[in-house]
Amino acid sequence: MKRFTWNRRLSAVASLRDENRRRLFDFVASAPQAVGRDDAAGALGLARSTASFHLDRLVDDGLLGVEFRKLGDKAGPGSGRPAKLYRAAVQEVSASVPERNYDLAAELLVTAVERSAADGSSAREELLRAAYERGFGAGEAAGAPDFAGLLAAEGYRPADDGSGGLVLLNCPFHRVAEGHAGVVCAMNGAFLSGAAAGWGVDPDRVEPLAIDELRAQGSAGSAQCCARIRPL
Repeated sequence: MKRFTWNRRLSAVASLRDENRRRLFDFVASAPQAVGRDDAAGALGLARSTASFHLDRLVDDGLLGVEFRKLGDKAGPGSGRPAKLYRAAVQEVSASVPERNYDLAAELLVTAVERSAADGSSAREELLRAAYERGFGAGEAAGAPDFAGLLAAEGYRPADDGSGGLVLLNCPFHRVAEGHAGVVCAMNGAFLSGAAAGWGVDPDRVEPLAIDELRAQGSAGSAQCCARIRPL
């Protein structure tokens, strides 16, 4: 399932603050197949109109999907209209402020360990390869009008550096990078290089920031990304 944008995830989490919507989402998400509003209302002791309102709100918020299907064995004329059924559009949703993407870091690290165990290759090299591949795929699939838009969608908060390049004001892997900067920053750089290549930008424009540069900008120890995008 596709990962929501940050704003969409914040809205979805806010929507689940309502107890009825949270209960309905849990019920539908745990059901083995799509369920109707009558079944959901009966299971949770809600009025049909209340269940219908909140189920449709969950659809609007992207948490549930809808399908229409005739129930029972009857078919053809007189069998009635297809029933509106609800199914989970996501299995889980989370959001953080500032935006973080620890799920991606975990997936890349596990992929690297699996590949390394399979053929005895270097885990670090496999991590960089996995990160580049993932970034390349994100760049290819991006619908952003420019590279800055792609970086924004990935949580980096790009900003013009005043000379045609970009500074990245947010690190999606900040908490992990604090204790493992050498590994995480290398992974991050490979992901950014892959994203640049996939989108059609020269990956050599992705440049690591040295610690003294971060200190000069007042960013050492902050959540700013350890890379920047050089001007053309």
